Amino acid sequence: EGSGKVLEMAYEKVLYSLHDGVARISMNDPATRNAGSAQMGEELLDAVNRAAFEARAVMLTGEGKAFNSGANLADAEALMDDPMRDVGTLLDRYFNPVIVAMKNMEQPVVTAVRGAAAGVGCGLAMAGDIIFCGEGGFFLQAFRHVGLVPDGGSSWLLTRAVGRVRAMEMMLLGERLYGPQALEWGLVTRVV
Repeated sequence: EGSGKVLEMAYEKVLYSLHDGVARISMNDPATRNAGSAQMGEELLDAVNRAAFEARAVMLTGEGKAFNSGANLADAEALMDDPMRDVGTLLDRYFNPVIVAMKNMEQPVVTAVRGAAAGVGCGLAMAGDIIFCGEGGFFLQAFRHVGLVPDGGSSWLLTRAVGRVRAMEMMLLGERLYGPQALEWGLVTRVV
């Protein structure tokens, strides 16, 4: 108290490190392929805001086999019996603010995609200023498979990156767009 030091949130679903002015933020729930949960969203928002304060550049990635497999639908399923349910709370409270913070920060943001960038994870990946993708990495507008419209900024980010026709194809057909084709379409900066 009184030291002027800001209390830092303890992370469980996010790894955060700062090295040579670069903040590395990694979604860390490999068992769910880094599916978005309230805890991850809260930690991710804190980490992005922290990076905006103390870093010169930011890299966002995921641990394990996926970047982010979208919202954790097991969490949402528990709400289905509640007639007053609001499955959009996760987006409103955490993931949309994370994407807005990434787009508004002064620092360049690099997203590094390995495996799935699906659902809201696709929005997180596309929010990068520079997007790296592994050859086996893919972008998936998975929303049609669960009866939802694209969220997490996907409809806005995707149409500006690949054009309306290709964006509609991705959103309506719900097929995977792998790294090499994503590069060809102008969605990613480099395939590694």
